[in-house]
Amino acid sequence: MSGSVGRNLGLVLALLVLIIVGAVTSSNFLNFDNALVILRQASIIGVIAIGMTFVIISGGIDLSVGAVMALASVVASLAAIQDIAESSHWIVTVVVALLVGLGAGLINGVVIAYGKVAAFMATLAMMVGARGLAEILANNRTLVMNDRDFVRAMNVDLLGIDILIWIFIVVAAAGWFLLNRTTFGRRTVAIGGNPEAARLAGIKVKRHTMWLYALLGLTTGIAAVMILGRTTAGTSTHGQLYELDAIAAVVVGGTLLVGGRGTITGTVFGVLIFATLSNVFVQNNLTSSAQAVAKGLIIVVAVLLQQRFAVGKVKGRRDMTVGGVNFSVPKQK
Repeated sequence: MSGSVGRNLGLVLALLVLIIVGAVTSSNFLNFDNALVILRQASIIGVIAIGMTFVIISGGIDLSVGAVMALASVVASLAAIQDIAESSHWIVTVVVALLVGLGAGLINGVVIAYGKVAAFMATLAMMVGARGLAEILANNRTLVMNDRDFVRAMNVDLLGIDILIWIFIVVAAAGWFLLNRTTFGRRTVAIGGNPEAARLAGIKVKRHTMWLYALLGLTTGIAAVMILGRTTAGTSTHGQLYELDAIAAVVVGGTLLVGGRGTITGTVFGVLIFATLSNVFVQNNLTSSAQAVAKGLIIVVAVLLQQRFAVGKVKGRRDMTVGGVNFSVPKQK
Protein backbone atom coordinates (compact mmCIF):
# COMPACT_ATOMS: atom_id res chain seq x y z
CA MET A 1 0.00 0.00 0.00
CA SER A 2 3.03 2.32 0.17
CA GLY A 3 3.21 2.68 -3.61
CA SER A 4 1.24 5.26 -5.60
CA VAL A 5 -1.25 2.62 -6.77
CA GLY A 6 -1.83 1.46 -3.21
CA ARG A 7 -2.29 4.99 -1.93
CA ASN A 8 -4.78 5.83 -4.68
CA LEU A 9 -6.62 2.57 -4.01
CA GLY A 10 -6.93 3.60 -0.37
CA LEU A 11 -8.42 6.93 -1.45
CA VAL A 12 -10.89 5.17 -3.75
CA LEU A 13 -11.97 2.91 -0.90
CA ALA A 14 -12.41 5.90 1.42
CA LEU A 15 -14.54 7.65 -1.20
CA LEU A 16 -16.62 4.50 -1.71
CA VAL A 17 -17.23 4.23 2.04
CA LEU A 18 -18.53 7.81 2.09
CA ILE A 19 -20.77 7.09 -0.90
CA ILE A 20 -22.18 4.00 0.80
CA VAL A 21 -22.82 5.97 4.00
CA GLY A 22 -24.55 8.70 1.99
CA ALA A 23 -26.68 6.18 0.11
CA VAL A 24 -27.73 4.42 3.32
CA THR A 25 -28.54 7.58 5.27
CA SER A 26 -30.23 9.63 2.53
CA SER A 27 -32.59 8.60 -0.23
CA ASN A 28 -31.58 11.61 -2.33
CA PHE A 29 -27.87 10.94 -2.27
CA LEU A 30 -27.57 8.52 -5.19
CA ASN A 31 -28.90 10.60 -8.05
CA PHE A 32 -27.26 12.38 -10.94
CA ASP A 33 -28.22 15.87 -9.82
CA ASN A 34 -26.66 15.36 -6.40
CA ALA A 35 -23.48 14.03 -8.02
CA LEU A 36 -23.28 17.23 -10.04
CA VAL A 37 -23.76 19.23 -6.85
CA ILE A 38 -20.79 17.43 -5.25
CA LEU A 39 -18.60 17.99 -8.29
CA ARG A 40 -19.63 21.63 -8.52
CA GLN A 41 -18.75 22.17 -4.85
CA ALA A 42 -15.40 20.46 -5.39
CA SER A 43 -14.48 22.37 -8.55
CA ILE A 44 -13.33 25.74 -7.17
CA ILE A 45 -11.30 24.30 -4.27
CA GLY A 46 -10.09 21.60 -6.66
CA VAL A 47 -8.59 24.10 -9.10
CA ILE A 48 -6.67 25.79 -6.26
CA ALA A 49 -5.60 22.40 -4.89
CA ILE A 50 -4.04 21.43 -8.25
CA GLY A 51 -1.71 24.42 -8.06
CA MET A 52 -1.11 23.83 -4.34
CA THR A 53 0.02 20.27 -5.13
CA PHE A 54 3.00 21.56 -7.11
CA VAL A 55 4.04 23.97 -4.35
CA ILE A 56 3.79 21.35 -1.58
CA ILE A 57 5.62 18.73 -3.65
CA SER A 58 8.49 21.23 -3.91
CA GLY A 59 8.53 21.55 -0.11
CA GLY A 60 6.69 24.89 0.02
CA ILE A 61 3.35 26.14 1.31
CA ASP A 62 0.98 28.99 0.46
CA LEU A 63 -1.47 30.47 2.96
CA SER A 64 -2.56 33.36 0.74
CA VAL A 65 -4.66 31.67 -1.94
CA GLY A 66 -8.04 32.47 -0.35
CA ALA A 67 -7.18 36.15 0.06
CA VAL A 68 -5.67 36.37 -3.43
CA MET A 69 -8.84 34.83 -4.88
CA ALA A 70 -10.90 37.48 -3.08
CA LEU A 71 -8.63 40.24 -4.38
CA ALA A 72 -8.83 38.93 -7.95
CA SER A 73 -12.63 38.76 -7.79
CA VAL A 74 -12.82 42.34 -6.48
CA VAL A 75 -10.43 43.79 -9.08
CA ALA A 76 -12.20 41.95 -11.92
CA SER A 77 -15.57 43.32 -10.79
CA LEU A 78 -14.52 46.95 -10.39
CA ALA A 79 -16.71 49.36 -12.33
CA ALA A 80 -13.84 50.44 -14.60
CA ILE A 81 -13.04 46.85 -15.55
CA GLN A 82 -16.70 46.04 -16.14
CA ASP A 83 -17.05 49.07 -18.42
CA ILE A 84 -14.08 47.95 -20.49
CA ALA A 85 -15.44 44.40 -20.66
CA GLU A 86 -18.91 45.53 -21.72
CA SER A 87 -17.50 47.78 -24.45
CA SER A 88 -15.20 45.04 -25.77
CA HIS A 89 -15.63 41.45 -24.56
CA TRP A 90 -16.28 39.64 -21.27
CA ILE A 91 -12.93 37.85 -21.65
CA VAL A 92 -11.36 41.06 -20.26
CA THR A 93 -12.80 40.13 -16.85
CA VAL A 94 -11.19 36.71 -17.07
CA VAL A 95 -7.80 38.10 -18.11
CA VAL A 96 -7.78 40.67 -15.28
CA ALA A 97 -8.56 38.02 -12.63
CA LEU A 98 -5.86 35.72 -14.02
CA LEU A 99 -3.30 38.55 -14.06
CA VAL A 100 -4.06 39.47 -10.44
CA GLY A 101 -3.62 35.86 -9.35
CA LEU A 102 -0.47 35.43 -11.43
CA GLY A 103 1.00 38.68 -10.14
CA ALA A 104 0.38 37.77 -6.50
CA GLY A 105 1.92 34.36 -7.08
CA LEU A 106 4.99 35.91 -8.69
CA ILE A 107 5.42 38.26 -5.75
CA ASN A 108 5.24 35.31 -3.36
CA GLY A 109 7.74 33.39 -5.48
CA VAL A 110 10.24 36.24 -5.71
CA VAL A 111 10.08 36.97 -1.98
CA ILE A 112 10.48 33.29 -1.09
CA ALA A 113 13.07 32.27 -3.69
CA TYR A 114 15.20 35.38 -3.98
CA GLY A 115 14.36 37.17 -0.74
CA LYS A 116 14.95 33.93 1.19
CA VAL A 117 11.88 34.53 3.34
CA ALA A 118 10.21 31.44 4.80
CA ALA A 119 7.22 30.44 2.66
CA PHE A 120 4.96 30.42 5.72
CA MET A 121 5.78 34.04 6.61
CA ALA A 122 5.84 35.37 3.05
CA THR A 123 2.45 33.93 2.14
CA LEU A 124 1.02 34.89 5.54
CA ALA A 125 1.98 38.49 4.76
CA MET A 126 0.37 38.18 1.31
CA MET A 127 -2.77 36.74 2.90
CA VAL A 128 -3.17 39.73 5.21
CA GLY A 129 -2.17 42.28 2.57
CA ALA A 130 -4.34 40.88 -0.24
CA ARG A 131 -7.41 40.66 1.98
CA GLY A 132 -6.86 44.22 3.20
CA LEU A 133 -6.35 45.55 -0.34
CA ALA A 134 -9.54 43.80 -1.46
CA GLU A 135 -11.44 45.53 1.34
CA ILE A 136 -10.01 48.92 0.34
CA LEU A 137 -10.78 48.51 -3.36
CA ALA A 138 -14.30 47.27 -2.65
CA ASN A 139 -14.82 49.91 0.04
CA ASN A 140 -16.03 47.09 2.27
CA ARG A 141 -18.92 46.47 -0.11
CA THR A 142 -19.98 43.64 -2.39
CA LEU A 143 -19.37 44.54 -6.04
CA VAL A 144 -22.08 43.14 -8.28
CA MET A 145 -21.06 41.70 -11.65
CA ASN A 146 -23.35 43.37 -14.19
CA ASP A 147 -21.81 41.88 -17.32
CA ARG A 148 -24.57 39.46 -18.29
CA ASP A 149 -22.50 37.90 -21.06
CA PHE A 150 -19.82 36.90 -18.53
CA VAL A 151 -22.38 35.53 -16.07
CA ARG A 152 -24.13 33.62 -18.84
CA ALA A 153 -20.84 32.14 -20.07
CA MET A 154 -19.91 30.98 -16.57
CA ASN A 155 -23.24 29.26 -16.01
CA VAL A 156 -23.66 27.24 -19.18
CA ASP A 157 -23.92 23.47 -19.28
CA LEU A 158 -21.87 21.40 -21.70
CA LEU A 159 -23.32 17.93 -22.31
CA GLY A 160 -25.46 18.45 -19.23
CA ILE A 161 -22.45 19.19 -17.01
CA ASP A 162 -21.75 22.57 -15.41
CA ILE A 163 -18.94 24.63 -16.96
CA LEU A 164 -17.22 24.85 -13.55
CA ILE A 165 -16.84 21.08 -13.49
CA TRP A 166 -15.36 21.12 -16.99
CA ILE A 167 -12.87 23.79 -15.91
CA PHE A 168 -11.82 21.59 -12.97
CA ILE A 169 -11.39 18.60 -15.28
CA VAL A 170 -9.27 20.58 -17.75
CA VAL A 171 -7.07 22.07 -15.00
CA ALA A 172 -6.61 18.66 -13.36
CA ALA A 173 -5.68 17.05 -16.69
CA ALA A 174 -3.23 19.86 -17.47
CA GLY A 175 -1.73 19.56 -13.98
CA TRP A 176 -1.34 15.79 -14.35
CA PHE A 177 0.41 16.19 -17.70
CA LEU A 178 2.69 18.95 -16.38
CA LEU A 179 3.71 16.93 -13.32
CA ASN A 180 4.11 13.51 -14.94
CA ARG A 181 5.10 14.16 -18.53
CA THR A 182 7.33 17.23 -18.49
CA THR A 183 10.74 18.27 -17.23
CA PHE A 184 9.03 20.94 -15.14
CA GLY A 185 7.25 18.25 -13.12
CA ARG A 186 10.37 16.13 -12.66
CA ARG A 187 12.32 19.15 -11.49
CA THR A 188 9.55 20.01 -9.03
CA VAL A 189 9.81 16.55 -7.46
CA ALA A 190 13.61 16.76 -7.42
CA ILE A 191 13.58 20.11 -5.61
CA GLY A 192 11.16 18.75 -3.02
CA GLY A 193 13.30 15.64 -2.56
CA ASN A 194 16.62 17.43 -2.10
CA PRO A 195 17.03 21.11 -3.11
CA GLU A 196 20.83 21.04 -2.84
CA ALA A 197 21.15 17.91 -4.98
CA ALA A 198 18.79 19.49 -7.51
CA ARG A 199 20.96 22.62 -7.62
CA LEU A 200 24.11 20.54 -8.14
CA ALA A 201 22.33 18.73 -10.98
CA GLY A 202 21.95 22.03 -12.79
CA ILE A 203 18.40 22.93 -11.86
CA LYS A 204 17.87 26.65 -11.25
CA VAL A 205 16.08 26.08 -7.95
CA LYS A 206 15.27 29.72 -7.21
CA ARG A 207 13.79 30.43 -10.62
CA HIS A 208 11.82 27.18 -10.60
CA THR A 209 10.45 27.95 -7.13
CA MET A 210 9.32 31.37 -8.32
CA TRP A 211 7.41 29.82 -11.24
CA LEU A 212 5.79 27.24 -8.94
CA TYR A 213 4.21 30.01 -6.87
CA ALA A 214 3.25 31.82 -10.07
CA LEU A 215 1.52 28.64 -11.25
CA LEU A 216 -0.42 28.45 -7.99
CA GLY A 217 -1.32 32.14 -8.40
CA LEU A 218 -2.63 31.39 -11.89
CA THR A 219 -4.87 28.56 -10.66
CA THR A 220 -6.08 30.88 -7.90
CA GLY A 221 -7.00 33.43 -10.56
CA ILE A 222 -8.95 30.74 -12.41
CA ALA A 223 -10.79 29.93 -9.17
CA ALA A 224 -11.58 33.65 -8.79
CA VAL A 225 -13.18 33.67 -12.24
CA MET A 226 -15.22 30.61 -11.29
CA ILE A 227 -16.53 32.03 -8.02
CA LEU A 228 -17.19 35.40 -9.64
CA GLY A 229 -19.27 33.71 -12.32
CA ARG A 230 -21.10 31.55 -9.81
CA THR A 231 -21.93 34.26 -7.24
CA THR A 232 -22.07 37.20 -9.71
CA ALA A 233 -20.26 39.29 -7.11
CA GLY A 234 -16.74 40.25 -6.11
CA THR A 235 -16.12 40.65 -2.41
CA SER A 236 -13.26 40.62 0.06
CA THR A 237 -14.98 37.80 1.95
CA HIS A 238 -14.54 35.30 -0.87
CA GLY A 239 -12.16 32.44 -0.18
CA GLN A 240 -12.34 32.39 3.61
CA LEU A 241 -10.25 29.38 4.78
CA TYR A 242 -9.91 28.13 1.19
CA GLU A 243 -6.16 27.82 1.73
CA LEU A 244 -6.75 25.33 4.54
CA ASP A 245 -9.27 23.34 2.50
CA ALA A 246 -6.85 23.17 -0.44
CA ILE A 247 -3.91 22.11 1.73
CA ALA A 248 -6.08 19.51 3.48
CA ALA A 249 -7.18 18.02 0.15
CA VAL A 250 -3.57 17.84 -1.06
CA VAL A 251 -2.36 16.19 2.15
CA VAL A 252 -5.21 13.69 2.27
CA GLY A 253 -4.43 12.95 -1.37
CA GLY A 254 -1.01 11.66 -0.34
CA THR A 255 1.32 14.59 -1.02
CA LEU A 256 4.04 14.81 1.61
CA LEU A 257 4.12 18.10 3.50
CA VAL A 258 7.93 17.85 3.57
CA GLY A 259 7.96 17.65 -0.22
CA GLY A 260 9.34 15.18 -2.73
CA ARG A 261 6.22 13.16 -3.40
CA GLY A 262 2.68 13.76 -4.57
CA THR A 263 0.19 13.11 -7.33
CA ILE A 264 -2.52 15.10 -9.07
CA THR A 265 -4.75 12.01 -9.03
CA GLY A 266 -4.45 11.82 -5.24
CA THR A 267 -5.31 15.51 -4.91
CA VAL A 268 -8.43 15.07 -7.04
CA PHE A 269 -9.55 12.19 -4.81
CA GLY A 270 -8.77 14.30 -1.73
CA VAL A 271 -10.98 17.12 -3.01
CA LEU A 272 -13.79 14.69 -3.86
CA ILE A 273 -13.57 13.04 -0.43
CA PHE A 274 -14.09 16.35 1.37
CA ALA A 275 -16.84 17.47 -1.05
CA THR A 276 -18.66 14.15 -0.61
CA LEU A 277 -18.26 14.33 3.16
CA SER A 278 -19.81 17.82 3.18
CA ASN A 279 -22.69 16.61 1.03
CA VAL A 280 -23.37 13.65 3.33
CA PHE A 281 -23.55 16.00 6.29
CA VAL A 282 -25.89 18.38 4.45
CA GLN A 283 -28.14 15.53 3.30
CA ASN A 284 -28.49 14.39 6.91
CA ASN A 285 -29.04 17.91 8.29
CA LEU A 286 -25.91 17.76 10.44
CA THR A 287 -24.24 20.93 11.65
CA SER A 288 -21.23 22.56 10.05
CA SER A 289 -19.47 22.23 13.41
CA ALA A 290 -19.73 18.44 13.27
CA GLN A 291 -18.51 18.56 9.70
CA ALA A 292 -15.47 20.59 10.78
CA VAL A 293 -14.66 18.04 13.49
CA ALA A 294 -14.87 15.20 10.95
CA LYS A 295 -12.58 17.07 8.55
CA GLY A 296 -10.10 17.67 11.34
CA LEU A 297 -10.02 13.97 12.23
CA ILE A 298 -9.45 13.02 8.59
CA ILE A 299 -6.55 15.46 8.30
CA VAL A 300 -4.94 14.19 11.51
CA VAL A 301 -5.20 10.57 10.34
CA ALA A 302 -3.73 11.50 6.95
CA VAL A 303 -0.77 13.29 8.54
CA LEU A 304 -0.14 10.40 10.94
CA LEU A 305 -0.12 7.96 8.03
CA GLN A 306 2.44 10.16 6.32
CA GLN A 307 4.91 9.92 9.20
CA ARG A 308 6.57 6.69 8.07
CA PHE A 309 6.98 8.07 4.55
CA ALA A 310 8.61 11.20 5.94
CA VAL A 311 10.95 9.08 8.08
CA GLY A 312 11.87 6.93 5.08
CA LYS A 313 12.47 10.07 3.09
CA VAL A 314 15.13 11.20 5.52
CA LYS A 315 16.78 7.82 6.26
CA GLY A 316 17.07 6.35 2.78
CA ARG A 317 18.41 7.59 -0.51
CA ARG A 318 17.70 6.78 -4.11
CA ASP A 319 19.13 7.74 -7.45
CA MET A 320 17.27 10.04 -9.79
CA THR A 321 17.96 11.41 -13.23
CA VAL A 322 16.86 14.95 -14.04
CA GLY A 323 17.78 16.55 -17.33
CA GLY A 324 20.19 13.72 -18.07
CA VAL A 325 22.08 14.23 -14.79
CA ASN A 326 22.20 11.54 -12.11
CA PHE A 327 22.08 12.52 -8.47
CA SER A 328 20.89 11.14 -5.16
CA VAL A 329 17.73 12.21 -3.34
CA PRO A 330 16.04 10.83 -0.23
CA LYS A 331 14.41 7.47 -0.80
CA GLN A 332 10.70 7.13 -0.09
CA LYS A 333 9.72 3.87 1.58
